[in-house]
Amino acid sequence: MSKIMIIGAGGVGNVVAHKCSQLPHIFSEIILASRNEDKCKAIASNLNNTIKTAQVDADDVAQLTELLKQEKPELVINVALPYQDLSIMDACLNAGVHYLDTANYEPLDTAKFEYSWQWAYQEKFKQAGLTALLGSGFDPGATNVFTAYLAKHYFDEIQQLDIIDVNGGDHGYPFATNFSPEINIREITADCRHWENKEFVTSPALSKQMRFECPEDIGIFNVYRLYHEELESLSKHFPSLKKASFWMSFSDNYLKHLQVFQNIGLTSIDAVEYQGQSIVPVQFLAHLLPDPSTLAPRTTGKTCIGCIVKGLSNGHEKTFYLYNIKDHQDCYQEVKSQGVSYTTGVPAMIGAKMILQNHWKHPGVWNMEQFDPDPFMHDMNEYGLPWTVVELDHFNPE
Repeated sequence: MSKIMIIGAGGVGNVVAHKCSQLPHIFSEIILASRNEDKCKAIASNLNNTIKTAQVDADDVAQLTELLKQEKPELVINVALPYQDLSIMDACLNAGVHYLDTANYEPLDTAKFEYSWQWAYQEKFKQAGLTALLGSGFDPGATNVFTAYLAKHYFDEIQQLDIIDVNGGDHGYPFATNFSPEINIREITADCRHWENKEFVTSPALSKQMRFECPEDIGIFNVYRLYHEELESLSKHFPSLKKASFWMSFSDNYLKHLQVFQNIGLTSIDAVEYQGQSIVPVQFLAHLLPDPSTLAPRTTGKTCIGCIVKGLSNGHEKTFYLYNIKDHQDCYQEVKSQGVSYTTGVPAMIGAKMILQNHWKHPGVWNMEQFDPDPFMHDMNEYGLPWTVVELDHFNPE
């Protein structure tokens, strides 16, 4: 039984709080903290106020350190914005607290996300005897574990990886994002990178497209290749990979709106002066768009996220597809969430459980695929994200 602190009270924070509260024998005390404590209190009220709330500025290392020393949690689950990863890691080191997040660090003033900043903390966490688990969401997170599970149980050597994220949901708005609009737009409009021949190859954003048929009658979708952070760690930890790509579905309507926003400068991260004030266009756009945490009641359809891996098994080339399908309304009925927040929040809870139960507790900074995938995969089936493995006769994304 362990005390934890969740930092971040958006859609994912809501899911993590709900799922942790369902396991009081693991998470004996829960503190939900955010810059806006009213959001925390709203979530707590839906849990019969069985969790404690706190106000904290996660950018302020000294303030967060003081709160951690006062509350003495064993683990921090960071579901705040990725700009705050390093300040939260610093506070955890100061207070002697284990750390977990769902997305890697990204500087506020540069649309560039990579693991170098957090990997640089390896010795600090190791010397402190603390575990830092990076990217314990779905993608990254479950997709890393899916890859490790297939590599362990289905292949002698994995050679090609395609991560495919399809959201077949419909929220009814002309344009909205299922997680932070600012982070979502920065991610999608960045240059694409995929792994090939032991290096990253850069191409224009969304310039590579294919049609993908999801299993179980979910449908056929246009998916576009873009860069996603798990490619960096998976290409490092599975050096046999000859090629690795990440694909995400977008509707024509979504891309049309995005193009217009780009054309008029609303996706820019560079501050502009307006009526004597400095504003960042993409932050202003995010302010105008629907709050992702409010989409749950009106979102229908399903997500389908998984990994297609090619490789050698007993001397023969094989292709396996490991995937999860989740219904948005099922998520709403359980935890008042839409599917994207749910599929991120559940793996965050499971990752925390892996640390607290000593399955994955090891001093240092780690990515998900560096640990035994089996206990995590077992818990995905137990706690709302059941998965399936099928063998494919062929798959050629080219």
